[in-house]
Amino acid sequence: MATISFLYRSTREKAPLKVRFFYMNKGKESFIEVSTKSEVTKEYWQKHHKAKRILDISIKNFQNELLSELNSLENYIHDASMSVDVDRYNKEWLVGVVDGYYNPVVDADTPVSFLDWCDVTAEDKKADLTYNTKKKNKVSLRVVTEYIVSSKKEWLVKDIGIQFKREFEAYCLSKGYSNNTISVFCIYVKSVCNYAAMNGVEVSKTLNLVRVKEEAVDNIYLTEDEIEKIKNVELPSDYLDNARDWLLISCYTGQRIGDFMRFEKSMIRCEENRKGELKSLLEFVQEKTGKRMSIPLSKKALEVLSKRNGEFPRATSDQKYNKYIKEVCEAAEITDMVPGSIKSKTKNNGYRMVAKDYPKCKLVTSHIGRRSFATNNYGKIPTMYLKEITGHSTEQMFLKYIGKGSKDIAMEMFDYFD
Repeated sequence: MATISFLYRSTREKAPLKVRFFYMNKGKESFIEVSTKSEVTKEYWQKHHKAKRILDISIKNFQNELLSELNSLENYIHDASMSVDVDRYNKEWLVGVVDGYYNPVVDADTPVSFLDWCDVTAEDKKADLTYNTKKKNKVSLRVVTEYIVSSKKEWLVKDIGIQFKREFEAYCLSKGYSNNTISVFCIYVKSVCNYAAMNGVEVSKTLNLVRVKEEAVDNIYLTEDEIEKIKNVELPSDYLDNARDWLLISCYTGQRIGDFMRFEKSMIRCEENRKGELKSLLEFVQEKTGKRMSIPLSKKALEVLSKRNGEFPRATSDQKYNKYIKEVCEAAEITDMVPGSIKSKTKNNGYRMVAKDYPKCKLVTSHIGRRSFATNNYGKIPTMYLKEITGHSTEQMFLKYIGKGSKDIAMEMFDYFD
């Protein structure tokens, strides 16, 4: 296994860093050392490069940019070393690898414009992306295109770095977009650049800095008492009753609308548990992750299905479902004023999210069932099981999803200590 490090090896006050490549060959440790194009001062390297707390913002920004560049070069050298036999490691080989990093060979017909790569990425990945991801990417592309047109500059893929991030963020803020929405746009931009890089296109050494810190949002969910009110409320029409049952099923299964709206009776099978009791399992493949799921159907979920002899409610569109469940929750008097954001029309006929206090029923969307399931069962069911049902890949992601921080977890630990 090779090890890569960077050193300042000059007597001058400013010089390019050296990259040192350690490797084992026939039981003997060897190393090669060549120059990079990352130039720094001796003072920076000795005093600031490994510093954790830097007050000078210009030095901090340079540190971030340099760390990103060196990390990118290290990964490039490591990948190159894996593709050749250890006997070929020598100075000429490493010089060629480093030169290839700074001067990548690109086919003459390969596009280099960022917007061109947006089109290429969308076409190449159209079979792999879900409908919702395509929809999100389409919005991101529209906003990025508007910015690029307004900047009167043809941004190449290699230009998408920290400077692009600063200018694009300022543009988005001037248009009223929230930090969380801008973060989504930046994730899209980086995904396009990364795909271009996979195809041999040069990218900025500061591409990894194209990110915006997300702000904490209010996690709206239905309490168990509110779910009971929804369950028992008399509704004036069949379509609302149908939507109410889907809402209850989502609260009892913890799945996204793209999954639960596809549920059907054929997905249910029964198996015996350790006590010899027959239990119902729901089996399906998650649309977003492609993960094969097998989740338990609780008595409450089966009770909803019993209304239709074990059949699920009628499927409906996302748009109608979101509208109907607001009406259901209003009928159930889920009307406490809570903080949240609602899309509102602007003077120029656009739309922006407006944050203030609203009746809770107005903030209900298709996602609330999934969040309600996760939040209401946290602390009752081991987190490792809950995240398996919701499909979160890590416990950290699950806790972030339900808005649990270290303080919340610490307070809950008193139940075990006291």
